[in-house]
Amino acid sequence: MGRLFVTRRLPIDVRAETAPELDVAVFGEDRAPTRAELIDGARGSQAILTLVSDPVDGALLDALPSVRHVAQVAVGYDNVDVAACRARGVLVTHTPDVLTDATADLTWALLLAVARRVREGEALLRSGRFGGWSPTMLLGVELAGRTLGLYGFGRIGRAVARRARGFGMRIVYCSRSRAPAALEAALEAEAVSFDALLSRSDVISLHAPLSEATRGRFGAAELAAMRPGAILVNTSRGPLVDEAALAAALARGHLFGAGLDVFEREPEVHPALLERDDVVLLPHLGSATEAARQRMARTALTDAVRVLLGEAPRHPIPELS
Repeated sequence: MGRLFVTRRLPIDVRAETAPELDVAVFGEDRAPTRAELIDGARGSQAILTLVSDPVDGALLDALPSVRHVAQVAVGYDNVDVAACRARGVLVTHTPDVLTDATADLTWALLLAVARRVREGEALLRSGRFGGWSPTMLLGVELAGRTLGLYGFGRIGRAVARRARGFGMRIVYCSRSRAPAALEAALEAEAVSFDALLSRSDVISLHAPLSEATRGRFGAAELAAMRPGAILVNTSRGPLVDEAALAAALARGHLFGAGLDVFEREPEVHPALLERDDVVLLPHLGSATEAARQRMARTALTDAVRVLLGEAPRHPIPELS
């Protein structure tokens, strides 16, 4: 009989949706377990269901020699040391294409909130300082006719581009690989260099995975190269953006604003960003719809059960597939 350890309570009944012959244990508190708690809970398990908040490295795997499968409840897996897993013969799976629309919707929620100064407007009203309509109050940015730049053009980036067409925006993108010509034509999207993305975009939205190549990609020099008055939105991974540099760019008035759902040292947020009215901050809500989170949990759980029962998983990460 195989054993599965789940590192966090999920929005499904894990035990009810698992094969009865398997032993399932779930970490009992709604927080990330400490390293010691994870090791203690997963001891003797052949599979663990992990979240982005669970670092999985060689030391953890050495402490849990029975683990043969890490089932990541996320699309990204930058918290997993893939090389360490490969060296130990540990399979890693993830949950692609189950949160695309949810994250694309939230990207637009952030973009619109920044462009139309929603945070400031609500604060004004709730504080009792709203004295009536004014022709100069909280003037924002119109999006029609502006250029949306997408850094990363995978499933989520393309879903954001589809929504942008409804707002009458031009679309440019920079990605590791070029999209098929038919898709470019359908979305009226133009592939450009990174430098062109910075200089041509009125809004830049980040949709790239975290890697050594993308870590800190939007630093002081890159932010300075963005168009004056541009907006930056990040719903991918926090470390793509140097938060201190972003705060400085906003402070000197170079950028109109920023919308962030993820953070460089999550859950910490740079204090200079917390103080700014031109920044909209959300606590990693990109996939936070009931349907999306349930799909994520079921996708990871299904692969874990398949592996424990001796079957091939459906969603191995690209590096190990």
